[in-house]
Formats: sequence, structure tokens, C-alpha cells
Amino acid sequence: MRAIDITEQHPMVDESTDALEAARLMARLSLPGLVIRGDAKHPYTVLPASQVLRFVIPTYVQENPALARVFDEKAADLMATKLAGRTVGDVMPARRELAAVPRVNDDDTLIEVCAVMASHHSPIVVVGHGDQIVGTITIRRLLEVLFPEAGPASNPALGDERSPA
Repeated sequence: MRAIDITEQHPMVDESTDALEAARLMARLSLPGLVIRGDAKHPYTVLPASQVLRFVIPTYVQENPALARVFDEKAADLMATKLAGRTVGDVMPARRELAAVPRVNDDDTLIEVCAVMASHHSPIVVVGHGDQIVGTITIRRLLEVLFPEAGPASNPALGDERSPA
């Protein structure tokens, strides 16, 4: 199985996109993150949903999660207000800390997709054919294919399972 076989269409946003709308888009579509387009409208990085959480959770709580107990549910309901009036660019780490968008070719194997996703610590990879972007693969989609609900112990999606000679 090749990357193109499990590629999906995935929304891409700009740094100027409203951060609250971007978070709602991730929630509505159950996305692990969003692909961010640059000035030339080409994808240049991934904004994981966890980065949105890092933006709305105070640093001192991130450093000591036990402090989260002092917040009541009303405080949780107010987290969205930290995103109000902000853009995706405001939520993203500084450009110097951004990793390039993880990219695979449409004819790459699923093992190659796994390797790129793992090495970039990214829940999304962009799938390209030459200079064109043909879609994305999310970690959810990749895991669905690699670990189906029912099926044989060996997974043909992983490629040729012959033992080495």
C-alpha cells in the first residue's frame, strides 16, 4: 500500500485564520492538527492541537500539572476566551522553533510514512506528487490502516512480508 492510497483532503489554514475557529475546526473534524500555509499558499508547517492547548493553559500549570486541580469547571469554560481575537499565527511557536512541514511522496510505502511522521513528531504529513500537494495523512488514518479492527496478524498494508533470504 502506498501513501496515495490513504491520502485524505485536509483543511489548510493561514496564519491570519482566527485561532478560535481553527480550534473549532479541529474539534469538529476530529483533527490532530492543521496544516499551515505560508505566503505563497504552500504548506510550510503543522500546528498540532497540543500547541493550541499550550497556548490556553498557563505555563505554571504546564510545568506542574497538579496545579490544574485549583481550577474549577468555570475556568475550563473560559479557556476559549484566550483564543478570542487571536490568530493562528499568535498561537504558533516562534518561526525559529517551527519544523518544516513533514512531507512524503504519493508513492512512498506506509513504513516510509510512519518513519517521517515519527521523526518529525507530527500527527500529520503532507502528501506530494512532484511539486503538487495531493492531500494529507493523519495519524488517525495511518493507525486505522496499520491496526484494523479485525484481520490477520500480518498486515498486507505494511508491504511485502517475506523473510529475508
